[in-house]
Amino acid sequence: MSRPPRIWISNETPAKDEIVRVRAQIVHVMESGFRLDANGDPIPADILTGFTATLGDTLLMEWLPETAISQNPYLEFTFAARQPGTLRMAWFDATGTVTEAEREITLA
Repeated sequence: MSRPPRIWISNETPAKDEIVRVRAQIVHVMESGFRLDANGDPIPADILTGFTATLGDTLLMEWLPETAISQNPYLEFTFAARQPGTLRMAWFDATGTVTEAEREITLA
C-alpha cells in the first residue's frame, strides 16, 4: 500500500446527530498468492484482512473481507455525529502493513 487512501466526508462540521457519509478508497494490489512471477515462482499473497473506523473511542465500522475482493477496494458508510473527535480509519493486510487515515470531525 504505497499511496495514501482517498477519503471523502460529506460534512466535517455536522450539526449534532446529523448523518455523515464517509467514502474511502485504498490503493492495494490484492494479490491472491496463486499467480507466478516471470521466473515461475509464486507471488506471495497480499490481501486486505481488515478495516476499522473509529470516532474517538467509538467503533463506527469493522470490516473483515474475504479473499474475493477486487483491487483498490472502495468503502462507504454513514454515522450519526453525536460527538466531535478524530475519525480514524485503518486498513490491515496479510503482510502486517497497517495504513491509516485521520480526519477531524467538529460539531457545528
